Amino acid sequence: MTWERIGEGFVSERQPDTPTAVAAGSRCAVTPDGSVVSTYMVQSALGINDFVPTLSRSTDGGASWVEEGPIWPHLQGRYSLFVSVSRSPGGDLFLYGSQTPIDEPGESFWNEATQGMKQNELVWAKSTDGGRSWTEPHTIPVPIPGAAEAPGALCITRSGRWLGCYAPYNDLEASLEVDRGQIVLVRSDDEGKSWEHTAMLRFAQPDSSGAEAWVVELADGRLLGTSWHMNLRGGDYPCAYALSENGGETWSPTRSTEIQGQTTALAPLSDGRALFLYCQRKEGEVGIGMARVHPSEEDFGVERREIIWRADTVTQSQSGADHAQWQDFAFGEPSATLLGDHTVLVTFWCVQPAGRGVRYVRLRMAE
Repeated sequence: MTWERIGEGFVSERQPDTPTAVAAGSRCAVTPDGSVVSTYMVQSALGINDFVPTLSRSTDGGASWVEEGPIWPHLQGRYSLFVSVSRSPGGDLFLYGSQTPIDEPGESFWNEATQGMKQNELVWAKSTDGGRSWTEPHTIPVPIPGAAEAPGALCITRSGRWLGCYAPYNDLEASLEVDRGQIVLVRSDDEGKSWEHTAMLRFAQPDSSGAEAWVVELADGRLLGTSWHMNLRGGDYPCAYALSENGGETWSPTRSTEIQGQTTALAPLSDGRALFLYCQRKEGEVGIGMARVHPSEEDFGVERREIIWRADTVTQSQSGADHAQWQDFAFGEPSATLLGDHTVLVTFWCVQPAGRGVRYVRLRMAE
């Protein structure tokens, strides 16, 4: 398989020194009428508790974009929302992520001392008209102690089961005991009315944690889950993965992908394989990486991988790129969307000398 670059640009370019100078997240879905919508968050600065989910639309396969504005403008200033778009097999669009109350303008959602996030809750929303209107955010009870980091999209399986995953984090207080050595999966069989949970990934290494996890249904019906695998004492393990053959009720042992990267995202292919997206900030060429994989319970099955977008700078201050410097990162959170003409649309946020905002790369796949 070859990946031919056929275009790149900005979904949304943000100007410095404005109230929405920074973009985060970047997920896309194809609507029933063939347009592509991209959701992303804008905020005043990295680490500030003021995420505003925003939507842009393309009617030419991602080559040009029109920003349609905030998804819930009436919630600005009340909640900081981080949500990602996905499409169900029936064509409805869904948002999944978290919402955090805003108590003081300009406050941070992060406490460096506790390595914790302000307590939040999981949410989902639905659109039946291609993303032009949305329900209000519906809450999902966080099933274990701790805050939830949930930048991955909701997976609606062909059988109708809803699946979301998140990484548990400490909250702002030092007294709460949080089991961070896992990625939690929440699932619903009644369209979000009730939820169950289990551990999708379980990390055997001490002082390790996950982040920026993802789950998809493969063409053969198995579920594939992945996560950035952090060493809380410094550095990273290779990204982790697991498989489920029963709709997420139980999972294979957590294995290494053997890909040393940060962030994960997935897009299933029609032949049972998947595209795996990750950030490469530390080794070799830095930028956004993509791999085609054919996973089994014993091996991630990497068949091809390469850096598909090269960054000019890893961090905004040219400092180190360990996960402790996340508020200084200069790009991140890629995702891939498959279009009908063998085109892959990859989107991600960046703060680079050549521009800042949500950037895209369009690739054509060929055998």
